[in-house]
Amino acid sequence: MPYYLGLDTSNYTTSAAVYDSATGLIRQEKMLLPVKPGEAGLRQSDAVFHHTRQLPQVVEALLCDMEDRQFAAIGVSTRPRGVDGSYMPCFLCGEGAARMLAAANQIPLRRTSHQVGHILAALYSAERLEWRTAPFLAFHVSGGTTDCVLCRPDDKQMLCVTPVSESLDLKAGQAVDRVGLMLGLQFPCGPALEQLAAQSRAKYRVKPKLKDGNCSLSGLENQCRKMLSDGAEPCDIAKFCLATIGAVLDAMTAAALEQCGNLPVVYAGGVMSNQYLQRVLERRANTAFATPAFSCDNAAGVAIFAALSEESGGVA
Repeated sequence: MPYYLGLDTSNYTTSAAVYDSATGLIRQEKMLLPVKPGEAGLRQSDAVFHHTRQLPQVVEALLCDMEDRQFAAIGVSTRPRGVDGSYMPCFLCGEGAARMLAAANQIPLRRTSHQVGHILAALYSAERLEWRTAPFLAFHVSGGTTDCVLCRPDDKQMLCVTPVSESLDLKAGQAVDRVGLMLGLQFPCGPALEQLAAQSRAKYRVKPKLKDGNCSLSGLENQCRKMLSDGAEPCDIAKFCLATIGAVLDAMTAAALEQCGNLPVVYAGGVMSNQYLQRVLERRANTAFATPAFSCDNAAGVAIFAALSEESGGVA
């Protein structure tokens, strides 16, 4: 049986995917969690409620026209990152469903982190899955993380992920959403902020300051708010926001390469679907980016993890 099912119940997407290891094809379904206009997110209790309602719909839509529903294993993300203390209640929704499906069908259950799922989805969509067989750097840039990690092959957990650097306060996705809401955009603000920034002719030269390779983005929100109060055009504020994030990520990349060596770098996470940021970072050699469908939260990488882990005999 070449089919592997993946489930992911993160903030802010309910998603499921099927990976066909024989053909390398993926089919996926996802549904955003509803956020009220003007608000910047959800409480975890509300996220759990919406995932509980949406997960059956997503899985039904994914499997509705599949003739062969025999899966070799099920993959699920159980926590945001693979580090001690990384926990969010919303992941219990996917884990509980995956446990029941695995038990009912008497097939293996493969657990991983949401971050590993993002990294594998990025490698898959960039046609760089072979990178996982040697050390490489990965950036996970979203509303909850602005992380650079060193990834190495591992016999037991398939990928050993070691933190290299991070944002010490505000995350890049949070900055994008806060500035977007400031400008009257709807959460999640990423695509609309990118479109708004494209209207600007302003040019900004940002020189970020890092601390041991780590960044700080809390000042960005304050700078954008001051620009707004000073009468700056919304498109110029949006452009400044993205220019700052791009410069910060580029500086973090340079610091990580100096620390870890000249390794390939893959950029994953919803923020990295931004074409402006990609143009800033693709100037460096040996870089790869997730395509838009595999940038935002998704279960595709989790399904791939189940397949790779099962095929290599990794632990559940």
